[in-house]
Amino acid sequence: MTHSKLVFTPLCYTGWGSLSQLVPEVEKYQPKKILVVTDPVLNDIGLVDRVTSPLQEKGYSIDVYTDIEPEPPLQIGEKLVAYTRENKFDLVIGLGGGSAMDLAKLAAVLSVHKGTVESYLNLTGTNQVDKKGLPKILIPTTSGTGSEVTNISVLSLESTKDVVTHDYLLADVAIIDPELTVTVPPKVTAATGIDALTHAVEAYVSINANPVTDGLALQAMRLISRSIRKAVLNGNDKQARIDMSYGSYIAGLAFFNAGVAGVHALAYPLGGQFHIAHGDSNAVLLPYVMGYIRKSCQKRMVDILNALGENSSYLSEKEASYQCVEELKRLVADVGIPTTLGEFGIPESAIEKLTEDGVKQKRLLARSPMKLNKEDIRTIYQSAFQGIVTEPS
Repeated sequence: MTHSKLVFTPLCYTGWGSLSQLVPEVEKYQPKKILVVTDPVLNDIGLVDRVTSPLQEKGYSIDVYTDIEPEPPLQIGEKLVAYTRENKFDLVIGLGGGSAMDLAKLAAVLSVHKGTVESYLNLTGTNQVDKKGLPKILIPTTSGTGSEVTNISVLSLESTKDVVTHDYLLADVAIIDPELTVTVPPKVTAATGIDALTHAVEAYVSINANPVTDGLALQAMRLISRSIRKAVLNGNDKQARIDMSYGSYIAGLAFFNAGVAGVHALAYPLGGQFHIAHGDSNAVLLPYVMGYIRKSCQKRMVDILNALGENSSYLSEKEASYQCVEELKRLVADVGIPTTLGEFGIPESAIEKLTEDGVKQKRLLARSPMKLNKEDIRTIYQSAFQGIVTEPS
């Protein structure tokens, strides 16, 4: 009998103004010393003060750590874990986008372990995570990564990416407050939003999908597709920000339990080799991967098309699946993200190296409804370079 394992973050607060729950949650742990891991820009614009000031008023000692960067390299993770070990914190708060939250999870867990961060990497590490680590509260300021509800920390290597993953990396508390996303610039809103949409799409076609993740994924698609253009156009659109926040959150729940696959597998080398933001990497590949695997999940692509707000009733299943691919490509273009690798400055000569690194992402590729071999992956990259959706011959 087929069965599914479902894992969720123990406690989540969602909705406009939910940041008000931070102090009561921190008080439960009675920490003497708190580490806040956050993006430097959030410190500059005063958003960090909204988190730290109420805690300082309660007498908590807080260190704000901002020595992080997008798509964080392994060295950044090593440095933060060493800092956390040395300063003996009692609680970690991750505030920001996926990079800040991923690093906060890493610091909270690996700071109580021995060895380097590298020794815990999924593809090459030999050490095992066996301690829960410090309590951690994750607060996203973008709508996209889903890091606040996953057990993964992603790090950039020389030419690709790898992860540290274990259920101990799950947040003890996640606070998803759309009010914190209002200041996110249009370009970041677009990239993180398409990242969330990709989570939902890939979770829905994953071989590990189940009725629970299906419901989450489809609702995430509905919320994101109806609001992302508005949020990019006008960041102060409250309802659009609320929809994007909930869409990102439940897409995170969907993909954490069903998994992502080919799009993410091929996106990792783009980030590793060319330092393209993760959301942009997913966005540029999304229609080409989905177009290539279309036959393996044709019926589900009809559902995706409807969730994106289109009407498939007058189309055959095959026609609707083709239109789904076109709608995904149109949505990426509508929010201002390039739709070919060439537009990102990636030369055609890079395709072979991208392919070599893409095929290594076996953890992700294993969830694809269509098995993707090296030649398939090369063809998809070639399609994304040319801007032409292709299928297996």
